[in-house]
Amino acid sequence: MKKLAIFGSVIVLFCLLIWGYFYFNSEPSNVAEEAANSTKTVDVLEENDILVFTPRKSDAGISVILYPGAFVDALSYAPLANKLASSGYKTYIAEMPLNLAVFGKNRAADIIDEAPDEKFVIGGHSLGGVMSSRFAHENESEIEGVFFLASYPDKKGSLKNASFPALSITGTKDDVLNKDAYDKNKKYLPKDTTFVSIEGGNHAQFGSYGAQHGDGKATISEAEQTDQVSNALIAWLNTSVKNQER
Repeated sequence: MKKLAIFGSVIVLFCLLIWGYFYFNSEPSNVAEEAANSTKTVDVLEENDILVFTPRKSDAGISVILYPGAFVDALSYAPLANKLASSGYKTYIAEMPLNLAVFGKNRAADIIDEAPDEKFVIGGHSLGGVMSSRFAHENESEIEGVFFLASYPDKKGSLKNASFPALSITGTKDDVLNKDAYDKNKKYLPKDTTFVSIEGGNHAQFGSYGAQHGDGKATISEAEQTDQVSNALIAWLNTSVKNQER
């Protein structure tokens, strides 16, 4: 009977995942599709289920690994990745099984192993941020910093003793992010954490995939939010990450 109960629970969980995938799964916008095209300053390619945005003219010495939010296609973050790469930061967006980072926490290991000469920061949007912090917690020596887009570390991904810096970016119109959990879990952030609040920004506009169920209405455009997020990330990379002593 116990085995049957476990089997039944697995079937229910599987069905819920499939339902969630088709009900909540978001498609990249046309803007995201366009941002995934190579330009005069950025080369874009897909290899081993990873989108890679490589600067053509310069290399800032730090590469970025980004984990997508739950049920969000990796391509949806192409506008942000393109801006980072245009500023010299090679950016990898990891595609996730069923578009859920909980099933791909260690995708960063594949990227790092294939690029031994690169230094990395890692982060993600929503669930992607949680799972990226768990990877960083288990692989601190491989990471130069962690960033959170409408996200936070949990106990399993505690970074409170980490020697590297962190960046936390939120939007004032975000109704998806659990504010109580966000505040409660600040204790798991490194001492060197920079906080940025985007006035008028919501949850979905950290990517480019349209409206999200339960989200607040943004009072700034998606393009403006992408600009502010990329500017905050670049400023953090240029200062906190590059100037740290480890």
